[in-house]
Amino acid sequence: MFSRSPPLSQGTGYGVVIGLGILFAFGMVLTTWVLRRYQNEVQTSEMFSTAGRTVKSGLVASAVVSSWTWAATLLQSSAVAYEYGVSGPFWYASGATVQVILFATLAIELKRKAPNAHTFLEVIRARYGAITHGVFIVFGLMTNILVTAMLLTGGSAVVTSLTGMHTVAACFLLPVGVVAYTLFGGIKATFLTDYVHTVVILIIIFIFAFTAYSSNEVLGSPGRVYDLLVQAAKAHPVAGNAGGSYLTMRSKEGGIFFVINIVGNFGTVFLDNGYYNKAIAASPIHALPGYIMGGLSWFAIPWLCATTMGLAALAMETNPAFPTYPNRMPAADVSAGLVLPDAAVALMGKGGAACTLLLIFMAVTSAMSAELIATSSIFTYDIYQTYINPQASGRRLIYISHCCVVGWAVAMAGFATGLYYAGISMGYLYLLMGVIISAAVLPATLSLLSRKQNRVAATASPILGLASALIAWLVTAKKQGGTLTVATTGANNPMLAGNVVALLSPLIYIPILTLAFGFQNYDYASMKAIRRGDDSDLAAAKHMDPELIPGNAHTTTAQDEEEQKKLLKASRIARILTVFMAVSFLVLWPMPMYGSKYIFSKKFFTGWIVVGIIWLFFSSFCVAFYPLWEGRHSIKRTLRGILRDISGKGRPTLDGRTESIEDSPADQGTETPEEKYVSKK
Repeated sequence: MFSRSPPLSQGTGYGVVIGLGILFAFGMVLTTWVLRRYQNEVQTSEMFSTAGRTVKSGLVASAVVSSWTWAATLLQSSAVAYEYGVSGPFWYASGATVQVILFATLAIELKRKAPNAHTFLEVIRARYGAITHGVFIVFGLMTNILVTAMLLTGGSAVVTSLTGMHTVAACFLLPVGVVAYTLFGGIKATFLTDYVHTVVILIIIFIFAFTAYSSNEVLGSPGRVYDLLVQAAKAHPVAGNAGGSYLTMRSKEGGIFFVINIVGNFGTVFLDNGYYNKAIAASPIHALPGYIMGGLSWFAIPWLCATTMGLAALAMETNPAFPTYPNRMPAADVSAGLVLPDAAVALMGKGGAACTLLLIFMAVTSAMSAELIATSSIFTYDIYQTYINPQASGRRLIYISHCCVVGWAVAMAGFATGLYYAGISMGYLYLLMGVIISAAVLPATLSLLSRKQNRVAATASPILGLASALIAWLVTAKKQGGTLTVATTGANNPMLAGNVVALLSPLIYIPILTLAFGFQNYDYASMKAIRRGDDSDLAAAKHMDPELIPGNAHTTTAQDEEEQKKLLKASRIARILTVFMAVSFLVLWPMPMYGSKYIFSKKFFTGWIVVGIIWLFFSSFCVAFYPLWEGRHSIKRTLRGILRDISGKGRPTLDGRTESIEDSPADQGTETPEEKYVSKK
């Protein structure tokens, strides 16, 4: 056994967790004020939950990348790289990219069939009624619970490892800053802070990659890493890998993880209201390119990060700089997600620890902000407005949303603390998530894609699928382990059984129940009847014409028809493109290498690394530079407005319909939009 000595002080941990959180909160308050003054963005209930449905593709892509970059994205992917070699990062990345790409089809269908929805659960209620709605509320909230718990358990474990801060303190303090800026900015805050978080994460991964493969004294090149991985395979060969090598895609346990990963991540994308929130917030023509770019850009993050840090941990375990030297990493530490921080400390010392702390803070907080909006939207629109106060004003909806954000953060911090004392790690939750939630994936998807699925099938199949999955999981664990413990239930084979049964059993239940109770032949009219929130009270309080609030203007029938034509075309493109890309990631690329039992040569491994670095540059263009280019006109208008204010030329105003900055009323002798609204009243 060995004892860990944190490379950073507790003060550093508290400084990052609290200080950066407060800094982001202050930045969001300032941003909200700037958007209100120069872009006419009033914080109505619609703006809080949908950002006016005007977000463009670059910012959508950045938000998708940020939301999908959990603590697990970086920590669990590095752990499977440590366990299975080069196959682990690829299986993680490909097994979690296809869901985001395939989700693009659902995003388009949601925009087409329920243009005014705030959550995907509203769609379920509009089609099937209250009972089915209640079932999917439970599955939706279970998804948010699992995702948030993974964020806090993984993030707190790393903070504790690097700084010595108590895990419970980390669980409760990590959400503080996120809650603050989410309260002030709503989903728009998540888009803007997601952008900043994504840029920081990309920069740190580049630092890790160039350190490991070019400048580190021990490693310093792909060839040197390759040689050390060959030595590591001789010292402790990997059971089930071709030749026991870490340098092959043929990995039995890696393949099992691949299946678990695919199944679980279908649940955490297709049932996480956060992804539907982003689809709803996207401008109709920007939803498809946003999700496609986001999925392709995200792939490089776990692939390159884990290929760098997971393999660096294997290569440097025999070096005195490695934290566990001369021992290998304990299995509990691997499951807790400590491979990446240990590798960073070995590579860069305290600098690596600081980079990892910042990296995990960004990953945890960016994804958690999306979860806060997702859950507050469910409580506000699917529970409060639907069943408690259908006539709620915009001000009341905002108040409920704020209460839910705070309440959810406190509840999940307490839940994560309980998991810590129960010995449940992030890795365990990651393998378990598909067992718990994936039975609802197919009925939820068919609710938007199929006219035939009836109410009984949609209601009963998730429940039956969950029961079947739990039975398969626990029976397999009992049979193989002899007793039910965290270790036996967390083994790969029981998790595999539970995950597969959860996702696929509805393929049996849905047809049987649909045939037994008859086809529905749904016309989607009730989805189109979903109404937006009434924010007239908030607009009046701000002396604003509601029509001038971004995304709030009424459209003509001709405009609606033209938008529907564009969405229908995008839907056809999405189905073809997403299927092709999914087949490429899951079959055409990896399976020939898996089937051939190919062990990488040094040149092939070097090329593998180079492709990963090039792909990360592509990701940087899509989610770091393209959003700035796409928003250049808004940025220019805002900067002009600020300069006019500073120079004393008068407060600029917005024409809400053209969004062009005009001269101040004093210069032009015209009324501001606020004055026009008061005059009309």
